[in-house]
Order: sequence, then C-alpha cells, then structure tokens
Amino acid sequence: MKLIDDIPVWGEVDEAALAQIKNCARLADAAALMADHHKGYAVPIGGVLAYYEHISPSGVGFDIACGNKAVLLDIPAAEVRRHIRTIMDSIWRTLSFGIGQKNRQRVDHALFDDPAWKLRAAAPHKELAHSQLGTIGSGNHYVDLLEDEQGRTWVGVHFGSRGIGHKIATFFLEAGGARDGMDVDPLILSFRSALGSDYLAGMELAGRYAYAGRDWVCAQVAQLLRAKIVDEIHNHHNYAWRETHFGQEMWVIRKGATPAFPGQRGFVGGSMGDISVILEGVDSEESKTALYSTVHGAGRVMSRTAARGKINRKTGEVISPGAISREMMLSWVHDQNVELRGAGTDESPHCYKRLPEVLKHHGATVRILHTLQPMGVAMAGENEYDPYKD
Repeated sequence: MKLIDDIPVWGEVDEAALAQIKNCARLADAAALMADHHKGYAVPIGGVLAYYEHISPSGVGFDIACGNKAVLLDIPAAEVRRHIRTIMDSIWRTLSFGIGQKNRQRVDHALFDDPAWKLRAAAPHKELAHSQLGTIGSGNHYVDLLEDEQGRTWVGVHFGSRGIGHKIATFFLEAGGARDGMDVDPLILSFRSALGSDYLAGMELAGRYAYAGRDWVCAQVAQLLRAKIVDEIHNHHNYAWRETHFGQEMWVIRKGATPAFPGQRGFVGGSMGDISVILEGVDSEESKTALYSTVHGAGRVMSRTAARGKINRKTGEVISPGAISREMMLSWVHDQNVELRGAGTDESPHCYKRLPEVLKHHGATVRILHTLQPMGVAMAGENEYDPYKD
C-alpha cells in the first residue's frame, strides 16, 4: 500500500483511475483505491469513498448491488469433471445469458410485495424486474463451476440488479443533475434530503433484488447437479453501507470493492482462465485504512474495445479487429482445462490481471481460505453489449 496525496492505493497504479479517485476525494471524507482498480464512470472501479453526511449515486454506479455469491455443494469435483460437458450444456440451456434477456422461468419472490416498488424510480419497471429475475446478463457476469484444494465443488456467480438497478440509478443521476461521462465530478446527495432518502430506498430495493437473483441461480445449478448447498458466501459491491469508521458513522460506498471486516468471508473471482478465492478480512491497521475493503476481482488491463475491436452493436459486424482473437482465448482456457460456454474476446484472460498477483497487495488485510480452480465457465456470447453490467 502507498499513500498518494493522502489516498491509500494498493497495487500497480492506473493513472486514469488515480486521477478519478483524487477528484472524488475532494468531496469525500475518506477514500481508498483497491489493487484491481481501473477507470470507471466518474468514480473508478475499485474505488472506496466514505461520507459523513452524503451518499453518491455515481459511486454506487449503474449496476446497483452487483455482487458475487459462492456456494459449496456436496458433490465431489471429480464427479463434476467426469460429466463437465453435459453439465455445462445443461447450465447453458437452462439459465438466461445475454442482453435484456427475460428468464425462461417466471420466478416469484416475496420482494415483489415490497412497498419500495411504489417509488417513482421503480414503479414503472416492476414487470421488467419480475421478468428478468434470475438472469445473468452479459459483460463480465458469469456462472462458474470451481474445485477447491480439498476436491470439493463450488458454484460461483457474478451479476447484479439487471434492468431495474440500471433504471433506478439513471433516474436518480438525472434527478440529481449528474453530468454524463467518465471524467466528471461524482454526484453526491445529502442522505437526509428527500432525493437522498428516496435513492437509498431504491438502492436497497435493487440490493434485495440482486441477492434474490443470485440465490435463485445458485439454487438452480445445485438442482441441475442434484446436489445440496452446504455453505454459502454472498457479498455486494456497488453499494452504500452505513458503517462506523474512525469512531463515527459514515456512508461507505464500494464501487467494485468487497467488504472485508475481520472474519467476514468473501468470494472473489478471477478471469475465466484463472483461480478464484474464498477469503476473509483480518484486523490490521492497513485494514482500517482500507475502510475494511478489498478487491472484487482481478481488474482489467485492456479495454473491451482494444480486446475485441470495434463492432457494430446492431449487426455484430466487426469494423476493426481487436488485439485478442477467439483462438487465443480458447487456447488459454483449454490449457487450464476449463469447459467454456459463450464469452467474448473482451472477457479473455488476456484482458485481466492475474488474481494471485493482485491479492498479494492486500496480504495485510485479508487471508485466503480456499483457492478455487475453474472447471466450467458460462458467460454471454460474443458481440453482446449489455447496458446493465457494471
């Protein structure tokens, strides 16, 4: 960890992300930048911001409550590997990946009786939300089958609140007068104001929605494998929490960062051709400096456009080629013995940092409980553009 203009920064410094967090820190009461950081909209991915009296819809971002869930199953990984092709085919057929997808199954849930649906930001989109509950989306969102060092099987998923989260975020960013673009000041709102209070209610609704979707997907995969869930770990990122730091209550916003209080477990995924981990926070001075936060993934080293080239979003036509070919991507995952379904070259392992190297930078703040090797990975297919992803 290094201090840059009084901001704690972990990992190799991305200058664009550093410039963003410096700008955000002017209005925040505390800030930090995790080792998987890279540039985002107004607030960098991997950025942590804390305010005594304010919240920031820009800090939470468009994919409210995007998060990771991992569940441990009672089926040996060796059995899963023996049938991995059939299993991944079944996951691909059963679950809904891709742009604006509706779930093939109608998922009923108690959250649709929540009075927060009366919010102006949410009410017009309740039916969309109902139809999309349990869909995975596109971009860096996935369903993975993983093997730990004990030969056990884990299911890992990463996705958020889909269309309803995006629409809630858009409503409040527009209502608050946020400027559009990457290099802009983040929108902050008093949490005591009417708009701030409504935003928090909408954010919390999107959070419950995202949790319900990840719960449903993990349960579906367990059912497909005819296995039972024996343990689970579930965390948001892209969210604001009321927490106590430095002896005072604050709103802590983690955009692409995982809560990591002492003893709190988290699931952090790497790329499709890299390890994932189950970790837990530890108590240290550095942990306090990080506002008890850690990474949410490996972090990109190549933009989507650089990786896949320029593509006509309507037709899928390649306008100019990218740096990563499908052959390069498939070669990498083949060498790692991963059964892949879907995925575009903009999600190739070439586009990401290596997770073990990223985690080394946070060695004083977390401990690794389990290292997970990928067996199967399912993501939306090539040339997908998803406005709901983080």
